[in-house]
Amino acid sequence: MAREIVLDTETTGFEPTLGHRLVEIACLEIDDFIPTGRSFHTYIDPCRDMPADAERVHGLSAAFLRGKPRFEAPEVVDAFLDFVGEAPIVAHNAGFDRNFINHELGVVNRVHLHESRWVDTLALARVRFPGMHNSLDALCKRFKISLSEREKHGALVDAKLLAAVYLELKGGRERRLELTTAVMATAAATAASRGAYGERPRPLAPRSTEAEREVHAAFIREVVKSEDLWSRFGL
Repeated sequence: MAREIVLDTETTGFEPTLGHRLVEIACLEIDDFIPTGRSFHTYIDPCRDMPADAERVHGLSAAFLRGKPRFEAPEVVDAFLDFVGEAPIVAHNAGFDRNFINHELGVVNRVHLHESRWVDTLALARVRFPGMHNSLDALCKRFKISLSEREKHGALVDAKLLAAVYLELKGGRERRLELTTAVMATAAATAASRGAYGERPRPLAPRSTEAEREVHAAFIREVVKSEDLWSRFGL
């Protein structure tokens, strides 16, 4: 089983060296391409204004973010690094997220997350669909992944969508079938190890009522005339 972290971020712009900052980080844990249910999510006060173009994309205003923890707060940087651990990090257009994460880590004198740890789903998509539009939205539509939850770009929603896209890029239906087959084989082996099926420890209660059983018995006596119904057909 391989633990990986699917990550998405929202920012105030495109380039951290020009003063743009992280405003949201979302991470989902997957194990062998299956979400475990564990996640990390936080909003971050960028301590600067929010450009109108960026706000139109993710809907996060400077007023909303004011008072949220800064990146250097333990509940952000320490909790984020603890959650990620040593796992590979899956991101769409990973260089963008990596540049912002590592810039923020550098500001607080933390070790960068090395490029070798990052899995870029945009690069995977370009190999599989050369010459095609491979944005996250385009891939969701191509793989018939519902976008109904998403009104704007939000890190947590986009991380969930990306986890589904990543599964498809790594095998999709074939991968799910492989996992299902493995689960069924394990269940069969477990049942076999316990021996043949025996009597139920608690027999099931009859589904019919006492009145219904009396009506049925009367039908057998008066209409069928015998409980040996199938003998007349030589069975």
